[in-house]
Amino acid sequence: MKIESVDFFYVSMPEILDIGDGSQDALLVRIRAGGFEGWGECEASPLTSIASYVAPMSHSACKPVKYSVEGKELNTAEDIQKISIAVHENSLDLLQADHTLSGIDIALYDLLGKKHNAPVYTLLGYKNAYPKLPYASQLFGDDAEETFNKAKKTKTTGYKAVKFGWGPFGKYGLAKDVAHLKAAREGMGPDAYIMIDAGTIFGEDFSIAKERLQALKEINAYWFEEPFFNGALNAYHQLSISEPRVPLAGGEGCNNYVQAQAMIEHSGVKFIQIDAGRIGGITVSKRVADLAVARNITYVNHTFTSHLALSASLQAYAGIENDIISEYPVELKKLAQEIAKEKILPDANGYISAPDRPGLGMTIDTIALKKYLVDVDIKVNGEKIYTTPEF
Repeated sequence: MKIESVDFFYVSMPEILDIGDGSQDALLVRIRAGGFEGWGECEASPLTSIASYVAPMSHSACKPVKYSVEGKELNTAEDIQKISIAVHENSLDLLQADHTLSGIDIALYDLLGKKHNAPVYTLLGYKNAYPKLPYASQLFGDDAEETFNKAKKTKTTGYKAVKFGWGPFGKYGLAKDVAHLKAAREGMGPDAYIMIDAGTIFGEDFSIAKERLQALKEINAYWFEEPFFNGALNAYHQLSISEPRVPLAGGEGCNNYVQAQAMIEHSGVKFIQIDAGRIGGITVSKRVADLAVARNITYVNHTFTSHLALSASLQAYAGIENDIISEYPVELKKLAQEIAKEKILPDANGYISAPDRPGLGMTIDTIALKKYLVDVDIKVNGEKIYTTPEF
């Protein structure tokens, strides 16, 4: 079969807040071929990504993403990989291309899984989807008391692991950061996994990040995530060998395989976190997962949006038995909650797994999403090259 149509849907909450919450809007991708329909989600600026799909060619290495997608064969996972390679060749200088490709790649796998009546992870060569321990991923409270209350609520809800990030962390001095860390541990109790996400707040400043290591060690933080900008390899490496030793995590900002490879090989991280909606889709995520296994680095999904995105992010490492940690967003905006009818919920033991249903195992709730749909028209020299499609 051949790809017949590729449609983008920009959906958004009525108000976008200036906070580190990517669930406030979304760019969904619908692909149709051979009587089947697949859906994906880009973790990216929606309007910018739409533009990268339809923009006029600038030169031979700066073609619109659609050049490498529309009308192409889609019968096997190898066909999806060929499309990924073509996008990287034809849109080399179009820097938004990987973000746009991500949602397309995910939708292609969803469609192919439905065609073959198989879960996506089996198309990647896995026989089983092993259970993953979800950590309740959320923002720090505005103050230590709020962080404590959020941690206590998370524990009461039954989560065995939690991650606090962004918010005020790193903005108001060491003492306040230490107070947040202690509050998180006190609220969750002594046995829970606690991850701390600095949200790149320290830029490349190794010395300031190092000041937090002692407090992180004292609360037994499972990892210290993204203290620096993506690609700040020297700063990451310095911190990774500093005392007291605290395992580092990073990689969610990687938007291609080479960036993730550099993080694995040179940064000293113990956990590589990959967002399928950002790095180029499931195809590239699986390549990174394979490399992580070879280098004895733990692969972790990055997901802070919908359960469609959560399912996509689980596929690349579903069959890796020893990599059991999974990001699990618990503060989703209403939009993100309503994207998919199905939800990936913890079982009686507190674990989640990639769905066993065909494709990604998700049904898009187009009726619920209509109220969030952003109407977009793009014109070039008076000619309309994009208009919001019908659900």
